[in-house]
Amino acid sequence: MILRPYRPDDCPVLARLFYETVHTVNARDYSPQQLDAWADGTLDLQAFNASLLAHFALVAEEAGEIVGFGDMDETGYLDRLYVHHLHQGQGVATALCDALEAHFAVPRYETHASITARPFFTQRGYQVIREQQVLRKGVLLTNFVMVKSVQP
Repeated sequence: MILRPYRPDDCPVLARLFYETVHTVNARDYSPQQLDAWADGTLDLQAFNASLLAHFALVAEEAGEIVGFGDMDETGYLDRLYVHHLHQGQGVATALCDALEAHFAVPRYETHASITARPFFTQRGYQVIREQQVLRKGVLLTNFVMVKSVQP
């Protein structure tokens, strides 16, 4: 597996990976209505691309195929972390997180973790600050504000 910087031509592949991951991996923790509110398959690619370009975004490739991606802003906020459903449990998310966290010298990292991702972040030393309900397209989704303090 290699990690490389995000490129705009990755955008359509990442949008498809995002949709498929939400609708397969997260299906064990969210209802079909919640999954559709989270990822309905009509992502604005221009806005998605702009958001990824505004952050430090990495893509994970295995044998030339994109298997995951993640991005973090300069404050240490981990915005997105998605791994293809066929590549779960293979260290892709760990490698992406390690690289994203290593890129920024900040006192703490923060993410808004899904129910599904919460155990992964807990294992990485993130702690739940609060559970929250996020309204998307009229549907409430539960996630967790989690932070990880960096040791000096």
